Amino acid sequence: MKMTFRESHLWMILVFALLLRLVSLTTYPLMDTTEARYGEMARLMVETGNWLTPQFDYGIPFWGKPPLFTWMSALGIETFGLSEFAVRAPHWLAGVLTILLMAWMTKRVGFNPLITAVVLATCGIFSISAGAVMTDMALTLSLTMAMMGFYFAWLGGEKQRFWGYLGFFGLACGLLAKGPLVLVLMGLAVGPWLWLQHGFIGAFKVLWQRFPLISGIGLMLAVALPWYLLAEQATPGFLDYFLVGEHFKRFVVSGWQGDLYGSAHDEPRGMIWWFWLQAAFPWSFVLPILVLLRRLKLAQWIKHENGLFSFLLLWLVSPMLLFTMAGNILPAYVLPGIPALGVLIAMLFEKRDINWLSGVSMVLPLLLMIMMLVLNMGKADSRSDRVIFSRIKDDAPAFYINSRPFSGQFYSHGQAKVIESPDTINGLPHFHLIGQTSEVKTFIQQQKLNCSADFKAPSGRQLFDCQESNQEKTPNLALIFP
Repeated sequence: MKMTFRESHLWMILVFALLLRLVSLTTYPLMDTTEARYGEMARLMVETGNWLTPQFDYGIPFWGKPPLFTWMSALGIETFGLSEFAVRAPHWLAGVLTILLMAWMTKRVGFNPLITAVVLATCGIFSISAGAVMTDMALTLSLTMAMMGFYFAWLGGEKQRFWGYLGFFGLACGLLAKGPLVLVLMGLAVGPWLWLQHGFIGAFKVLWQRFPLISGIGLMLAVALPWYLLAEQATPGFLDYFLVGEHFKRFVVSGWQGDLYGSAHDEPRGMIWWFWLQAAFPWSFVLPILVLLRRLKLAQWIKHENGLFSFLLLWLVSPMLLFTMAGNILPAYVLPGIPALGVLIAMLFEKRDINWLSGVSMVLPLLLMIMMLVLNMGKADSRSDRVIFSRIKDDAPAFYINSRPFSGQFYSHGQAKVIESPDTINGLPHFHLIGQTSEVKTFIQQQKLNCSADFKAPSGRQLFDCQESNQEKTPNLALIFP
């Protein structure tokens, strides 16, 4: 069929949105704490050669998440060298693969795949996460494979077992991306859906008849279980912290204080639904409007379709169902259900909608350009120490006073250290100090150092260029190291 001008317009929007996000990966630094922390973990993985256990710092294992997202960024470093683009690009690619899978699914069930692709590429949380050094896009791609494989295996056909195995492989990837959470998300979607389609007893019969349960579970365990066992062997205590702490206490204990690597997020119960409305913008507003406008047609159509609408709707809301009663949540937690949003809108789309749909799809790219401008006008530098290390032109060591952000560790290639004792700088003829101005000046005075203020970053941290003084030191160390 010949492509119309309007379809060409949608193709241009899709390509523009994806390329804009790709180009943006190089335009701002890794910011504290999430991106800088995970970027530094990938850098450490490459430097130390330890691809088994992600490290929070040298010799300190990171038990908070499985390694798939770290492997992705580490492979980016191996491919492109150490840079922001290298650690972000694999996550952008995961986003593109998710779009391709969902577009293919849309075409297979008889709707316009271009609509699905445009919706996902211009959805707020999807666009941001596709290119951010986080765990969420790896989980989303994994759940997409699992849900797609499940649905097409349920439909049957010549490749039924193939789709079943794809579903279990997606679950295995999800176990390596974020852990058993992927099993819960899928269960919340497909469990009620099977019950709606076949009844309570019939749901179990269909599972046994249409899915390779035994061999599929075997495939899932063969892919994912070895890493869990090896990780526990390498760092005993991992399974208890990860399975109990991260998958129970984190979500039911508001303000959970057991997190070894950060701070808990205490939000009101039910806030995840408000997060979804914001994160899925602008399409979170479009979907209910389309459902309202097409309600009569939808009611008639649902009677004759293969459970697709309800399947996608349950997939979409499964993260919100899981986290409704959780207080320790983030907006990105809605992301695993977002791929279903693209197909739902494609199902409700009519040709007469193409003008306003094109306009809505341009909202996110325009906001992204504005965001890039704001970040490059200094906002990003207020949350990253890249600008500080760009000012250091020599090989003299750099030290932080009191605390070091992850961006400082990443951009110093792990060389910047926190001063644990004044003896650290003894005998060093030339070095740099970094920290809050008042704290660094107090240290300089106590240690009687010869330092000059070199640069003050938007973050509030200041860079000092120092040389050891020959004056006799009589510092009151209790002021600095109580």
